[in-house]
Amino acid sequence: MHHHLLSILIWLPIAAGIVVLLLGERNIGAGRWVSLAASVATLALCVPLWGDFDTHTAAYQFVQKVAWIPRFHAYYALGVDGISMPLIVLTAFMTIPVVISGWRIITKRPAQYYAAFLIMEGLMIGVFCATDALLFYFFWEAMLIPMFLIIGIWGGPRRVYATIKFFLYTFLGSVFMLAALIYMYVKAGSYSIAAFQALPLTLTEQRWIFFAFLLAFAVKVPMWPVHTWLPDAHVEAPTGGSVILAAIMLKMGGYGFLRFMLPITPDACREFNMLIITLSLIAVVYIGFVAIVQPDMKKLIAYSSIAHMGFVTLGAFLVYEIVRATGGVSGAAMGMDGAMVQMVSHGLISGAMFLCVGVLYDRMHSRQIADYGGVVNTMPIFGAFMVLFALANTGLPGTSGFVGEFLVILASFKAGFWFSALAAVTLILGAAYTLWMVKRVVFGPVGNEHVAKLTDLDGREFLILGALAAVVLLVGVWPEPLLKVMEPSIQHLVAQAVATKIPV
Repeated sequence: MHHHLLSILIWLPIAAGIVVLLLGERNIGAGRWVSLAASVATLALCVPLWGDFDTHTAAYQFVQKVAWIPRFHAYYALGVDGISMPLIVLTAFMTIPVVISGWRIITKRPAQYYAAFLIMEGLMIGVFCATDALLFYFFWEAMLIPMFLIIGIWGGPRRVYATIKFFLYTFLGSVFMLAALIYMYVKAGSYSIAAFQALPLTLTEQRWIFFAFLLAFAVKVPMWPVHTWLPDAHVEAPTGGSVILAAIMLKMGGYGFLRFMLPITPDACREFNMLIITLSLIAVVYIGFVAIVQPDMKKLIAYSSIAHMGFVTLGAFLVYEIVRATGGVSGAAMGMDGAMVQMVSHGLISGAMFLCVGVLYDRMHSRQIADYGGVVNTMPIFGAFMVLFALANTGLPGTSGFVGEFLVILASFKAGFWFSALAAVTLILGAAYTLWMVKRVVFGPVGNEHVAKLTDLDGREFLILGALAAVVLLVGVWPEPLLKVMEPSIQHLVAQAVATKIPV
């Protein structure tokens, strides 16, 4: 079974999505249970994936390779390492709350809604599993289709504008990546990502490939200034769409930086690392100020996501500044460790925050902060969860939000004082916009008669938020298993990033 475990993880939710489509709207009761069973089974399959993972090697594990398009030397090639495995588990875990959260809320074409999420889950896992660049690109692009439909069909009043903007930004960025992949295929004679990483490239070649990848991955993260599609997409998306968008899809940009840019174009990354660091710090500081003035809860959390993902790109590219400052690679992995933990942590926390907004929206049909006030008086259990996730979003010690940000700030301190000073600004700004929102929404006297009529969490909502709270606290208190899984792959990535590939 282990030989085919990754294929089962990819195709089980896709097959379940097709079954739900075939069951249709008339059998939506069965469709809901099929969706839940498939998402739970996918997460259950991650148990042997994690349990049997060898934490002493950076090599790909659970490898599968079958000829796909032999004429172009393209293979259906799968494998996981310490970088991709935590993101696969995160994808499987976050799909379950999305399925449960839409149980009674989604009444418009529910079968198609569930099918879109299940199919997208399989495609997203495929992105993290693919070790063939053409297969990676297939999953990367195919995943846009269900998200396009989710926002376009179940989104808000400006959903058409948001979907077109989302699709154009992400698709046009990916076209440049495809050009870079084809160029390297011509040189290497294979689409193997490992072959691309071993390919000797001149500095000029690396520069072109670097910027081609940068356009694709920066849009997906998203980095400033190509971030404007994200707030629109979040505001118009249904709750489940916002959860997956923030928790998983943004991580694909960070994953692309680690899997492609740093190992394939290390010399260009060394040359342009200050560009990435500068853009990351702008995202951390400037976008934090933008978040403070948002009147819409979803928009505030969306801008918060951009600021927190700035930590991911900052941590990944600090490696060169640490090497320059210390004269060696000792401690250079700390920033990448922080970037990876931050991706997992942000996936959990942002997903939970969007689910909290969804709970309120389902009751009052408003996301405006001004429409609330004193929610804790009528929804004390919900108020406790929302405060916990808000504190985690600010990086409170004991929560997962602290671990990633702390590691990146430590790494930035090794690189230079001003890097750490600017990076630490996010702790102040993050606390400012998150706690101010919580103060106005959760605390104080009951804001109006609509808030007075609110009912607290039902069993389904308590289950979702309780599970997310448990994992956020577990990772915050005990991050060692996550760091242990990543360590060999991160160390190998650091060695690739600081090497030179320019032919002698």
